Amino acid sequence: MPPGTLDPTPPPFFRQGTPALTKLIVLAALAVLLMVLDARLRLTPPLRQAIATVLHPLQWLALQPVHGVQWLAAHAVDVHRARREAEEARLALAEQADRAGLVEYLAQENRELRALLGLRQRVWPQAQAAEVLHALPDPYRPALVIDRGRAHGLQPGAVVLDGQGVLGQVTRTLPWTSEVTLLVHRQLAVPVLNTRTGERHLAFGTGDADEPLLTLRFVPLGTATAVGDTLVTSGIDGVYPPGLPVAQVVRVEPQGSGFALVEARPLARVRDALHVLVLQRPDETARAPEVQR
Repeated sequence: MPPGTLDPTPPPFFRQGTPALTKLIVLAALAVLLMVLDARLRLTPPLRQAIATVLHPLQWLALQPVHGVQWLAAHAVDVHRARREAEEARLALAEQADRAGLVEYLAQENRELRALLGLRQRVWPQAQAAEVLHALPDPYRPALVIDRGRAHGLQPGAVVLDGQGVLGQVTRTLPWTSEVTLLVHRQLAVPVLNTRTGERHLAFGTGDADEPLLTLRFVPLGTATAVGDTLVTSGIDGVYPPGLPVAQVVRVEPQGSGFALVEARPLARVRDALHVLVLQRPDETARAPEVQR
């Protein structure tokens, strides 16, 4: 090939162009300049808002399949839960129907026996539903506030229970609300009856609503009370109607003082009650216990 005909420029692959260090310095200076301008003039927020406005329909379309799958999964779970709850409700209704028939039979038998013996007829309390508004922020006085008061006929001394058992007693009534002292209060005593042995005791609260427990005081060492026994109201105080579920025995231990330590866990949901039932005798007002504030 004759001299002078070759192209002296290097191929594109070997062309270096602007040095890398120069590019780094220029880009770094540009970045610093943009950050300063953004800090001073606030240029980025309007730009971001414009981009977000443009991309919002695309994001919405991209998320629709995900939302559809989530809705289908939630719908399947809700249908399964609804069927299970319906079956549980049907079984509970059947059980309540059996209990109602038994209670009606026992009530009729009780009326006949009392009439035969010439005893005074027992007055059953009136029931009124209420909703728990909030718990009192006092760690030394476990109590709740319900949405029923004197305007609804409530008086101090009314018994309060939830769907599981006795929750406490109304100790203060206001025009539209009432305070309910929980049965775990140290100064609140509930006369109880052991349904298995027939023993009667007084159950006192430990004062701790976070770990609700009741203690049976002055229980002799020879007691037949055992773990798992159910305690119900005995009714001897004239305040609590007899037969209301109260607690279940969880601990029985002998002590050196000649008595046994008996602890029971309340059946009522002391910390999680949302709706309650208030019982009050129609012909008399039970006296509320003196609870220290």
